[in-house]
Amino acid sequence: MHLLVLGLGYSAARIAARARAAGFAVTAVRSRPGPGVLTLDDPALPGVIASASHILSSVPPAPEGHDPVLVAHGPAIAAAPARWVGYLSSTGVYGDAGGAWVDESAARNGRRDGRMAADAAWEALHPEVRVFRLPGIYGPGRSALDRLRAGPVARIDKPGHVFSRIHVDDIARAVLASMGGGPPGIYNIADDLPAPGEAVTAAAARLQGLEVPPLVPLDAAGLSPMGRAFYGECRRVANGRMKRLLGLSLLYPDYHAGLAACLEEMDR
Repeated sequence: MHLLVLGLGYSAARIAARARAAGFAVTAVRSRPGPGVLTLDDPALPGVIASASHILSSVPPAPEGHDPVLVAHGPAIAAAPARWVGYLSSTGVYGDAGGAWVDESAARNGRRDGRMAADAAWEALHPEVRVFRLPGIYGPGRSALDRLRAGPVARIDKPGHVFSRIHVDDIARAVLASMGGGPPGIYNIADDLPAPGEAVTAAAARLQGLEVPPLVPLDAAGLSPMGRAFYGECRRVANGRMKRLLGLSLLYPDYHAGLAACLEEMDR
């Protein structure tokens, strides 16, 4: 089995490591070349696309809105004989749901046209495509624990605002599970407990024996336009399809379990 990973970022690197442990040969593609690493314009890449049994892209849309992988190799991936194709997308494609639950049947109504276009293009690209829609991603080196250790963190006070999240190891487990079974289609990969960001920050502070930062009103937080836009959306992401069709039981069903595991790894 041969997995081609296009874009070796935080989540994809974890997926690649788990795939290697499961016996896959892995070829990685990044923006910068390196030992055993290709770039999107490498002349060897079309041959890898044509021979890989599994193809995964984690490359986000460019600032101009286009998907670099689809621009460079979309037709080749569409024609590839791979028995599994995956794309890491975002639950941001759902847009604001007013705090309601959204599942994979919900319409694309996000604020980023490039992300919605890429999500739709990958879904239609190949008969074996799995589109994994991811919410807020956290894990070792990238959690509220790390942010608190790096300096002061504002806890934004916006009553009723919640969002979903997922531990990076559960992303990797879900993607590998889909390689072993489960039909093509769209999968929300999220944990069981959507929650306010300020609650997660408070929990992370208590775990480390730190003082819980005070709540700050949204208008007084000095957020960037992107940060304010985040608080303009509120949704709970349903994960039932993932559990039913992939047979996945989450290692970290909520942020309490996930943060505790992150802290244990940090303190080793």
